[in-house]
Amino acid sequence: MYAFEGRVRYSECDETGRLALVSAMNYLQDCSTFQSAELGQGIDGLVERGLAWVLANWAIEVDELPRFGERILVSTWCYDMSRAHALRNFQIRTLDGRSLVRADSQWFVFDAKTGHATRVPEDQRIYLSDEPRLDMTPFARRIRVEGEGELAPSSTVAHRDLDTNRHVNNAQYVRLAIDAVEALGHEAPFGRLQVQYRSMALLGNIVVPHVHPCEGGWDVNLTNESGTTYAVVRLQS
Repeated sequence: MYAFEGRVRYSECDETGRLALVSAMNYLQDCSTFQSAELGQGIDGLVERGLAWVLANWAIEVDELPRFGERILVSTWCYDMSRAHALRNFQIRTLDGRSLVRADSQWFVFDAKTGHATRVPEDQRIYLSDEPRLDMTPFARRIRVEGEGELAPSSTVAHRDLDTNRHVNNAQYVRLAIDAVEALGHEAPFGRLQVQYRSMALLGNIVVPHVHPCEGGWDVNLTNESGTTYAVVRLQS
């Protein structure tokens, strides 16, 4: 397990004075990135080989988002790895051990030359931990949106949306989904969140949100102008 201590900054909070959901996701991403750097597998580690870890599935459960100034412990561990993928847990806790946010995730290794997922290199087993999987509801294998949905305002991918892989950062899809739900006058719940990533949105691409009701919340299908899905975001209470 890898962990680091943090403190909730004002710039990371929403209008309630608590850590915003997208900011919480950034803490989780930072945690795995910090671990990679400390293991000598930093941002440039796989890039030189034309490879990159890419996220296919997020499932995040929120008990409570910490308040401004609160000190937190963010941790991550890879609990399973095969030739095809890796499964990784994340957690945000108070310093006295109370769980605030839990996450499960599925990752693949992407080969930039072929444009497809490839086998996980043997040296990546350095991430594998003896820690067990968190007690969480398994994420759905595939989110299937129902009905026609409501069309929300589209947006153009800007430089601020990108990460070092030059595609839209994982957390930014969630921001786009929340914005879409709220733009249509609905409330965006975040007790449980699942995101399935299906294709990469790049600089200048148009993202078109389609908002569909689901049990306890909303499914947001983020597509390009032709209807190809970039990501599906499920927001539930």
